[in-house]
Amino acid sequence: MAITDQIGTRDFEQLPDDVAVSANIADIEEKRGFTSHFVFVIEVKTKGGCKYLIYRRYRQFHALQSRLEERFGPDGKGGAPTCSLPTLPAKVYVGVKQEIAEMRIPALNAYMKHLLSLPVWVLMDPDVRIFFYQSAYDSEQVPQALRRLRPRTRKVKSVSPQGGGVDRLEAPRAEALFDFTGNSKLELTFKAGDVIFLLSRINKDWLEGTLRGATGIFPFSFVKIIKDFPEEDDPTNWLRCYYYEDTVSTIIKDIAVEEDLSSTPLFKDLLELMRREFQREDIALNYRDAQGDLVRLLSDEDVGLMVRQARGLPSQKRLFPWKLHVTQKDNYSVYNTAP
Repeated sequence: MAITDQIGTRDFEQLPDDVAVSANIADIEEKRGFTSHFVFVIEVKTKGGCKYLIYRRYRQFHALQSRLEERFGPDGKGGAPTCSLPTLPAKVYVGVKQEIAEMRIPALNAYMKHLLSLPVWVLMDPDVRIFFYQSAYDSEQVPQALRRLRPRTRKVKSVSPQGGGVDRLEAPRAEALFDFTGNSKLELTFKAGDVIFLLSRINKDWLEGTLRGATGIFPFSFVKIIKDFPEEDDPTNWLRCYYYEDTVSTIIKDIAVEEDLSSTPLFKDLLELMRREFQREDIALNYRDAQGDLVRLLSDEDVGLMVRQARGLPSQKRLFPWKLHVTQKDNYSVYNTAP
């Protein structure tokens, strides 16, 4: 059944061209946080015909479903209209992660199909819009295979935003500061003062947009953002480590970890991560206590204590509040007293 049959042709025409109308899982890929996990590589198609890839974990589906149930479910809060929400496949706690991810694909495809056929007020919900937007993180990923996608994605059709002024005011857009002449068919040509409707971020230096029926990419530095894409949390956060190579040399390294800043790793996972990063087996993990002394980590309880003690400390955006000090396993000189 077409999406227009579900929500009505008139309502569909009023949607902005950048709203998602279909989404299908193209592949799964393994990513690493404190432990390995799998993400679903999803091809999204918008009303205007643009196609792009997004990368989502199951827990992001679960968080979206929870927020939608609070808002539109039978027991919803805030007075929003209710509707029949799709059913999300349940959490699985035992099994091989890759096999679990593979088994979830048909159910998640059905979930997204149902979700994107719901009434207009659901499609325009900020959480739904953000879930299907291509974030800067998504645009910088290089897909490994796309086994389930034929033909390959990133073929973008020319689009022209339609609809009334309200929709145009809601759409992400930018004003051209300078003239730009595209050097290829992939690049968008425009004049200073033109208003370009934004479709996606290609990377930190290039955007994709549409103007007078033409679609293409262009330099970020040539435009001023009038209305930006909705913000989406980048799943990558950073763990700061101090590696004591010898008594006089300390290496400071920030390690990318795709985990929430509030998460608490298991001791064995944290140790394996550090062994992999520093290519050493004979290491010990430590943290600094309130008195500035190094304390060695030996168990999950020690890690939990480290995390709890760091919660009251000043923190930086996307940087874990606790820090790791990695020393040689047999080097006890770094402590005030030998264990």
